[in-house]
Amino acid sequence: MKYTVKPEDAGKRLDAYLAEITDLSRSAAAKLIESGAVTVGDKSTGKKYQIKENDEIEVVIPEAEEYEAEPENIPLDIVFEDDDIIVINKPSGMVVHPAPGNYTGTLVNALLYHCKDSLSGIGGVMRPGIVHRIDKDTSGLLVVAKNDAAHKALSQELSHHGIEREYRALVRGGFKEESGTVDLPIGRHPVDRKRMAVIKSGEGAREAVTHYELIRNYGRISYLKLRLETGRTHQIRVHMSYLGHALLGDEVYASNKTLFEKQHAPLFDGQMLHAKKLSLTHPRTGERITFECELPENFKKIIEILENQY
Repeated sequence: MKYTVKPEDAGKRLDAYLAEITDLSRSAAAKLIESGAVTVGDKSTGKKYQIKENDEIEVVIPEAEEYEAEPENIPLDIVFEDDDIIVINKPSGMVVHPAPGNYTGTLVNALLYHCKDSLSGIGGVMRPGIVHRIDKDTSGLLVVAKNDAAHKALSQELSHHGIEREYRALVRGGFKEESGTVDLPIGRHPVDRKRMAVIKSGEGAREAVTHYELIRNYGRISYLKLRLETGRTHQIRVHMSYLGHALLGDEVYASNKTLFEKQHAPLFDGQMLHAKKLSLTHPRTGERITFECELPENFKKIIEILENQY
């Protein structure tokens, strides 16, 4: 990959610049620079090098090492299971599948132990059975395919918006509308490559539709029911933040913490977002089935506090 430094980027450290324009973390960018995989004007340099306007930077990303997820004896909250699918209530803090920086302790590691060889191979050795994902710090329901036929059927249903996903969220600010729809495309943030953003036009913008319904206002905090029509990365978090209603506990899309979050810090283990309801067509029987799960204990405790205050 080759990049030419624009005037507005002149003066930045090389590792910081690479982290902004690629999907690399700053530490990963620094390691690449130190390994000699990054050159400026055909010459290697250090991570602290201050880039100049029109510098020609070339980055050679090494091929990923072959890795296969290993089974781990991690408890699972299983809502439903048969020969074709397994529905899991994922806790906040658990990553769905292995990726750089998270090769162990994931949902896939737990599923490999529980299901053994009974997982679809379509997702490969890193994501066996994974049809859709929810963020690390989001809790709630997701369905996993136990064979290739189920995986293909569920993926097709998902692409045609047939799998219904309903969430609960606590967000900043009082909602004046009882319900509404956010229909705004989402893509990679133009500056911070680790975030997503509303991108109204241009390359990388993908359709994203979120329906919301107000359950209750608690002063400057609102409790919402949300339904996804599409499933973009961080979709609810990005759409709510764009409306000025960032999720409580969200450290990526909220600029700072509210007084409520500071007062009740031990109750926050991530954004207050829970995938509460999941409806799908069973890939073998064709039956329409719906699953629900309770809110996590910390989520319920926060609502209880808000109910007592308002």
